[in-house]
Amino acid sequence: MDFLRDTQKKIEGILGDQLDDILVERAVLGLFFSGVKLSTGQGGLCFTPIKEMPQAVCCPSSAKAMPLSGHLSGRPVRAYLDDIYCENILRRTLGIAALNALSLLYWEKSPPDDYEICMGMDAFDTVDVKRYKKPVVIGALVPMLKKLIAADADFHVLEQDPRTLKPYEMKYYVPADQAVTCIPDADLLVITGVTILNNTLPDILKVAKPDAEVIVTGPTASMLPDVFFRHGVTTFGGIQVTKPDELLDIISEGGSGYHFFGKYAERTVIRKK
Repeated sequence: MDFLRDTQKKIEGILGDQLDDILVERAVLGLFFSGVKLSTGQGGLCFTPIKEMPQAVCCPSSAKAMPLSGHLSGRPVRAYLDDIYCENILRRTLGIAALNALSLLYWEKSPPDDYEICMGMDAFDTVDVKRYKKPVVIGALVPMLKKLIAADADFHVLEQDPRTLKPYEMKYYVPADQAVTCIPDADLLVITGVTILNNTLPDILKVAKPDAEVIVTGPTASMLPDVFFRHGVTTFGGIQVTKPDELLDIISEGGSGYHFFGKYAERTVIRKK
């Protein structure tokens, strides 16, 4: 995952030895979101990839899937960063949540000057779909699908699990393994942040049109955008945690964005100036 390694290196360049003293004070694996709170006070989120964890069907297998249960609090944040590159999907999830939390600390110490962070904005609301002739949505991103259908747009949606699409959305469906048939022609790409977690984003960007509008959105896309911008992403739509403890309490009870937006976290749009 070179994008994440490069992002980590940028954070290390600013925080330096301070990283050695930062612990993860709390960690929660929720039904929809997973998150952490750092000992420095920042919180971070990541999508919980339940569907990518076949071990979740039985308790003994699930124990193998998350061997650190009961020992997550108080671990050094560097251990979480190391987990980003392991094979265990749940440990990667919490590692990315920690990277998102560290990004907040980075911005406190070094505010960006070549991109802006807009709080309280939804990335979907920034898109005028009528400007584009060939939109492609990667992932069942419901707000964007509704927007495109309402505009009678000629678009495609790539999704690994077609069961997540409604019957009237299926006419736009293209199997994920046929991505190369439509991505290179797209002038608008709206991509789920899960592609950062499962490391499919680099391959998507390799075949994207150089001048396409590329939006990556979701809780996973809440980190420093620099390396992603260099590879063609134009906008990040993420989540900034404002009250970590309250938010972790909510997601530990199966809460979703409906339960915490505007209270314990804010939608954010990160885009080039």
